Amino acid sequence: MDGPGTRFVTFLAGCPLTCLYCHNPDTWRMRAGRRTSADDVIAEAAKCRRFIAASGGGATVSGGEPLLQPVFAGELLHRLKHELGLHTALDTSGFLGARATDALLRDVDLVLLDVKSWDRETYRRVTGRPLEPTLDFARRLADLGKEVHLRFVLVPGLTDARENVEGVAAFAGSLGNVSRVDVLPFHKLGEAKWRALGMDFTLHGTPSPTADRTAAARAVFEARGLTAV
Repeated sequence: MDGPGTRFVTFLAGCPLTCLYCHNPDTWRMRAGRRTSADDVIAEAAKCRRFIAASGGGATVSGGEPLLQPVFAGELLHRLKHELGLHTALDTSGFLGARATDALLRDVDLVLLDVKSWDRETYRRVTGRPLEPTLDFARRLADLGKEVHLRFVLVPGLTDARENVEGVAAFAGSLGNVSRVDVLPFHKLGEAKWRALGMDFTLHGTPSPTADRTAAARAVFEARGLTAV
């Protein structure tokens, strides 16, 4: 889910969201990461540039939330694109989209944007933050004509209400720049990390959605003329 083809993915530490189903809660605190430089990251990416390019892949700056470190993220994206000639993707919740300068976005070929709920109360319950900054960023990306892959996690009893799915689908369909929607079935693969960090995984008893339920959610997006997988 990091973008098309084989990708070189850089995970930046720190995230302002505290999503209930996060599978990388160890990335929430910036101090939990390893200090590095853009030179070091680019040197690592250069080692596999030919292999990545031959596969039709590229490089993705992810997290955590990469826009918590916008200057560093911007330098990585610029150098990955212009020095190494790689397709670039920015993986973000959009909550800090206002920190992404136009210059940063010019070096982004694809934005992987998470819209975790349409219902505002549910969004805040899931993430601990308001939804509007993400919607504002999505509209800005549409105005810029920037390609977006939208991602929506289907959580039984939390985000799977028909009206909630329809709200996200209607919004995505209105933008005109969403080329793909990933409807991701909720899973608990990160629960062990929560336990190791001494954190309470409140969705412990929540099941993964059935195949039929997931297919029905994808159909809602397809009804808006979107490609859903």
